[in-house]
Amino acid sequence: MTTQQSTAEADRALKSKHRAMWAQGDYPSLAAELIPELGPVLVEACGVRPGQKVLDVGAGSGNAAIPAALAGADVVASDLTPELFGAGRRAAERQGTRLTWREADAEALPFGDAEFDTVLSCVGVMFAPHHERAAGELVRVCRPGGTIGLLSWTPQGFIGRMFATMKPYAPPPPPGAQPPPLWGDEDHVRALLGDRVTDLRAERRTVRIERFGTPELFRDYFKERYGPTISVYRNIAGDPDQVAALDRELAQLARDADLGTSPGGTVLDWEYLLCTARRAG
Repeated sequence: MTTQQSTAEADRALKSKHRAMWAQGDYPSLAAELIPELGPVLVEACGVRPGQKVLDVGAGSGNAAIPAALAGADVVASDLTPELFGAGRRAAERQGTRLTWREADAEALPFGDAEFDTVLSCVGVMFAPHHERAAGELVRVCRPGGTIGLLSWTPQGFIGRMFATMKPYAPPPPPGAQPPPLWGDEDHVRALLGDRVTDLRAERRTVRIERFGTPELFRDYFKERYGPTISVYRNIAGDPDQVAALDRELAQLARDADLGTSPGGTVLDWEYLLCTARRAG
């Protein structure tokens, strides 16, 4: 097998693992229950209008794609994990809108050059392992003068710290893979997009999470529903001491981050970076 063939085979295996990771648990319910407002925030920031062609990359169950369709756009929701589409189709139907669902790798999008007026991703493309490839595809499929919009968890924010907490318990990343929360660093995004875009604007914001009565309930919710957390626990399932240690660390993460503003539960602010830019002509 040549080096090129070996690299391609390794990439296929990695993408297969990523698809399986997001198919486990119940990400659609997590997104709907915890962060439903993030999709509309991104759609508004991108100025999505009726008649536009919009591509949502890493769409999951349509957290941003459905609001874009409700704004009147012609939307394609793409994701590596089509198992998430069923929940998205049902949600779109309940809200009285329709869109196209397409299985697609963010690092090799099956769309033509300059095909879309707006290309966006809400905590989606950040999980593609090779950031430069994914950024190149975002730019390629956006028309000159079109909008690229990204909403990503920051490294310093709660979800970024959660990934840092889980990292010692996870298998080592494959060569060349980069941490997802880097997409929440403005300098990283500017370097990825470079002079292929203009008018890049970036703003840190937070979404408040008030669902969990205790830090332990937060931990258990993510152990049950969030693919990356489930995968980490499966990696250490044979070592009860490691499982217990990660249990303690995740609960402590939420305990330390609790704003203490509610006597009846844990209140968390999760920070994200909102970026918009225009594709250069």
